[in-house]
This record gives sequence, structure tokens and C-alpha cells, in this order.
Amino acid sequence: MTVIALIGAQALWLTYVWLLSAIIAAWISDRKGYGERAGLAAGLLLSIVGVIALLVWPARPDSRWRREGPFPGGSR
Repeated sequence: MTVIALIGAQALWLTYVWLLSAIIAAWISDRKGYGERAGLAAGLLLSIVGVIALLVWPARPDSRWRREGPFPGGSR
């Protein structure tokens, strides 16, 4: 019974990582000008690799990523 409980806890943490990577990928994709859906799909299908791919992918010229930088807010 202990083995099943350990597998369940690990599966829960992996689910949290998977969902967090989808959230981060959607946020990055939206800031780079591609919309949230593209980032959400990349985050759900590729998990952490999708986040890394979106960080490397170039931003559109009129995106918030280019105007404000990678992090929102702050005084510049």
C-alpha cells in the first residue's frame, strides 16, 4: 500500500509541473504576440520543453515582449 501512495504523490507533483508549464508557456506566448492558445498548446503537449522553446522563439515586432521587455511593469 505504501508503494501506491508514493506513486500517487509523485503523480500529483508531476501534474503540478505539467500545469505550471502550460500556464507559463501561455503567458510567454501572449507577451510575445502569438496569443495564449499557441502557448497553452505548446505547454500542454511539450511541458517544460515547450516553455524553453517559447523563450527561444523570436517575439513579433509589435508585441509587449519587445515594447516592455520580458517582465511587465517597472519604471523604465
